[in-house]
Amino acid sequence: MGMFKKKVRVSNSKNPNQFFEEDFWVDTGALYSFVPEDYLEKIEVEPSAKRNLVLADGRQDTRLFGFCDFHIEDIEEGIPCPVIFGPKGSLFLLGATALENFGVAVDPIQKKLKPILAIIGGFIASQ
Repeated sequence: MGMFKKKVRVSNSKNPNQFFEEDFWVDTGALYSFVPEDYLEKIEVEPSAKRNLVLADGRQDTRLFGFCDFHIEDIEEGIPCPVIFGPKGSLFLLGATALENFGVAVDPIQKKLKPILAIIGGFIASQ
């Protein structure tokens, strides 16, 4: 798959004046977005829970989990998204949950995020 990055503005949902911008790898294989914990701590995002994870190399880990607002370049709206507090120095990953929240699909050939229609009642429609 063609890997690409998108600039994302990450802000504290309770105080939008606390934010940072960074290039995130678009990663449809990651359920949650992944942000180094020191970046989230700087904008005072508080964890709300913990999540058990399987990392790309197969190791299991338990990490802090919280919510913050994401603004993805070329998309007008900002939306609260779940985020994993990654280790310091880790990659910035834009995961499937955030992409779904924004209603976009990944076009790996053109290296773009494209709007999709949300399906509501898919089970009933299949009857």
